[in-house]
Amino acid sequence: MAALLLDAYELGDMINRSTEVAEYAYWKAVVEQDKQIQQVVKRFEKAKELFVETERFGRFHPDYNEAKDKVKAIQTELDAIEAVSRYKLAEEAVDSLLFDVASQIAGSVSETIKVPGNAPVKGGSCGSGGSCSCGSGGCG
Repeated sequence: MAALLLDAYELGDMINRSTEVAEYAYWKAVVEQDKQIQQVVKRFEKAKELFVETERFGRFHPDYNEAKDKVKAIQTELDAIEAVSRYKLAEEAVDSLLFDVASQIAGSVSETIKVPGNAPVKGGSCGSGGSCSCGSGGCG
C-alpha cells in the first residue's frame, strides 16, 4: 500500500509539472491579478446573485428576464477578454488531462469501473476556478 501511495504522489507531481498545469497556473494568475478583469468578475458575481434571487420564482419574477440578460451580457464581456478565454481553455485542458489519467487508471483495474464524467460544472465564477455561467441550469 505504501508503494502505491508513493506512486500516486509521483503521478501527482508529474501532473503538476505538466505543460497543461503550467498554462493553467499562468492564465489563472493573469486573470486574478488583472484589476479590470476582476472588476468585471465582481459585476458578474453581483448580477449572478440577483439572477439567483429571481430564479427562485422563475419566469414569474418581474425582473427574471432582465437579470438573466444582464448575466449573459457580462458573461459575453468576460468571454471576449483574451486572458479569460485562455484561462478557460487551459482549465479545460487540465480537466481533460485529469479525466484521461483517471480513465486510464480505472481501465487498468477493470473495464466496469466508472469514472466520473468530464462535463463542466455549472456555477462558480470566472477567476475563482469555476465556469462563468449563471445558476445551476445555465442562463436559459
